[in-house]
Amino acid sequence: MVLLVLENGACSTKAGIVDHPTALEPRIVTNAVVRSKGDKATYVGHEFDRCKDYSSLSYRLPLEKGYVVDWDAQKAVWDGILSEEVLNVNPTESTVLITEPYFNLPKIQEVYDEFIFEEYEFSSQYRAPPASLIPHGSLFNHPGLPTPECMLIVDSGFSFTHVVPLMEGKIVWHAVKRLDVGGKLLTNQLKELVSFRQWNMMEETYIMNHVKETCCFVSQNFGEDLERSRKSPKDNPIVQEYVLPDLTKSNAGRIRQPEDIPLDGDQVLTMGNERFSVPELIFHPDDIGLEQSGLPATIAASIALLPDDLQGMFYANIGLIGGNTKFPGFRERLLSELAALAPVGCDVVIYQSPTDPALSAYHAAIGLASNPDFQVHVALTRAEYMENGTSAVRRKFPGWQQYQYKQQQQQQPRRTQEAPVKAAVKEKQKAAAGSGAGGKAKGKGKQREEGSSKKATASASATSKTTNTAAATAATAPASSNNAKAASGSDSGPSTRTRSGARRLTPVVEVPPRTW
Repeated sequence: MVLLVLENGACSTKAGIVDHPTALEPRIVTNAVVRSKGDKATYVGHEFDRCKDYSSLSYRLPLEKGYVVDWDAQKAVWDGILSEEVLNVNPTESTVLITEPYFNLPKIQEVYDEFIFEEYEFSSQYRAPPASLIPHGSLFNHPGLPTPECMLIVDSGFSFTHVVPLMEGKIVWHAVKRLDVGGKLLTNQLKELVSFRQWNMMEETYIMNHVKETCCFVSQNFGEDLERSRKSPKDNPIVQEYVLPDLTKSNAGRIRQPEDIPLDGDQVLTMGNERFSVPELIFHPDDIGLEQSGLPATIAASIALLPDDLQGMFYANIGLIGGNTKFPGFRERLLSELAALAPVGCDVVIYQSPTDPALSAYHAAIGLASNPDFQVHVALTRAEYMENGTSAVRRKFPGWQQYQYKQQQQQQPRRTQEAPVKAAVKEKQKAAAGSGAGGKAKGKGKQREEGSSKKATASASATSKTTNTAAATAATAPASSNNAKAASGSDSGPSTRTRSGARRLTPVVEVPPRTW
């Protein structure tokens, strides 16, 4: 059985076979479909090594903002890795260990499973985020000491920078933090700076990415380095000259050394404060308007969400993985700023791979897949998937959704225990309401009878009063009407004024006296 490891990153995919002589040196494949305007050709994944003209390359990326959005391009890259040109792997006789993004969406996870078990028909699979594989690697190895139970991984990759705490080999999801600064943003920022100040390099993504990787560093004192960069370029240790590639002679750019003889045809980029101002975004994202804290403050906020008695262990076991951690001075700057934020008495210790931090997750995956119990107890078989579908995968690899489900269950009341009590209370309330309904009805009937009798008495007295008043009015009505007629000289009754000023006659009704 072949054990295939795929560390599927947004920029590149690291692929290798366990127990193979070249397992520790993975095949790094560009995870994109690249179109070269100079060669007028399209390269898929591993075919990009054949490209000869790196100017004006256009990329079709399967992953955007950390998630797979173009499955056609992703499948084309995977097909090339499994082909005879790269690894020559038969999926039906292989087990695959593949990495997935942090907080991967359930629908995207389902497509992952469909590709692995239904499209490629792998016999079994294991899927996990990169940071969860680190305990199986050698990043925290100490001579004579076991792997620490509490650790914090800083994964700074192509799209984002994640701060991931692990406890006993499992991710503590509620304390995971994300910083929206990655290698792609840094390359784009460098392109804009150089295009504004020197050459138009907005379409030269590949070249500017190489400039970033060869020239940039993390400043230990930003203010002092900024003042140094303003001095004369001749005696300035910060300013470097990057010779752009001459596509007629060579395809790679280079840093001009002091002993190099300048040529008339060289196109040179003068790298001044761009060298350290671009990586500075990892520590101060607000320099370009991102309303987020820097990496040291993000790490401190993540550790603050963990148990108080274990926070010192997390500060003492911080690991760096990802391509952005390769900047010179990255570890020293992070160590100095974290020491100021850590509680009193906590030692801050940062571990980093001495070779290539970008391969730390891959080497850890090789260590996990080399475990004899991996295929039996860890991986999910195709038979289990075909029988139970996606539910089997979620039970095997719960991930962050399981944590969210547990949090919802803890917040909700325990319905199973409270159901009998609630039912008994409802029955008592119904019985009390039924017994009190008859008494209330009787009381209401009596009140209605008393109210009707009182109303009859009141109406009778009111009738008698009105009849007496009407009799008195009738007795005095003839005299007053005769006097009014004599005074007015007309036979019309009393009049009133309307709004328009016209007179309106009001008839007088004579009520005959009532005989008793």
